Amino acid sequence: MANPIPFHKQYTNPRELVALLQSRGLVISDPIKAERLINHIGYYRLSAYMYPLLQMPKNQHLYKKGVSFEQVMTLYRFDKKFRLLIFNEIEKIEIAVRSAIVSTGCELTGNPFWMTDGANFTDQTKFAHTMSLIDTEYNRSREDFINHFKRTYSDAYPPAWILAEVLPFGVMTNIYSNIKAQRVKKNIAQKFGLQTAPFESWLTIVALTRNSCCHHARVWNKQNTIRPMMPNHISGAWLTLPTDPLRIYFDLCIIKHFINVISPRNDMRDKLLRLLSDYPSIDLNAMGFPQDWQKEPLWQP
Repeated sequence: MANPIPFHKQYTNPRELVALLQSRGLVISDPIKAERLINHIGYYRLSAYMYPLLQMPKNQHLYKKGVSFEQVMTLYRFDKKFRLLIFNEIEKIEIAVRSAIVSTGCELTGNPFWMTDGANFTDQTKFAHTMSLIDTEYNRSREDFINHFKRTYSDAYPPAWILAEVLPFGVMTNIYSNIKAQRVKKNIAQKFGLQTAPFESWLTIVALTRNSCCHHARVWNKQNTIRPMMPNHISGAWLTLPTDPLRIYFDLCIIKHFINVISPRNDMRDKLLRLLSDYPSIDLNAMGFPQDWQKEPLWQP
């Protein structure tokens, strides 16, 4: 690994950045508008959408012939709408998974407070960390139902079905992964047509994708760093074409599987097709889409 060096770059204002981009071959027909967009969005954020448009080798920072700033903005706008589409579907998954964890845990343990009882979890160090996260969310919540519980009852924590409403999805996935009783974990996973290990793996992918959407990060051509586990058997339609599991298309397929379980007559395919038709210049290969992806059993109406 190379020896680290001090950061030496200085701040460059939007006007200077527009001139720099033009010197590198990027066509900018309206420099004033480009300055305004860079000022409001940020050059560093936009640079992620400029990178695919560079010539090889990319470290020379020269743009392909004829590439325009408007093409950069097209990628940016597509990614924004793409994130909104994904987040809308993940919200349904969050709610359904949260409900399954709470209801199954309560039913099979017979304990309304099972989520805050260490006896129900395997790794006590992990449980202690989860409890610190629960404490943070519970103590800072100003929800009426939380305030009502604190005023009315003497218990340290509310029952699972109340507490879960103020816990982030990442905390819920931590709770699931640490459940001691395999019968509980298996029952929850089976509600979504999966075995426990792939279910836990796919929840991680959903949570990471959700976080990218929440933080307005680039998702359209991003490559994941975690490889999702493939199930030995999956209930319902799945993929038949070779697919890169590290690309966003595979994330979409995981999301679609959950949505098909939650809402069999869902319109996710139609919404995705409409978005892609609105942006025909988007490189689907960069997103991991195989040829004729929409004909896959998973994506059939």
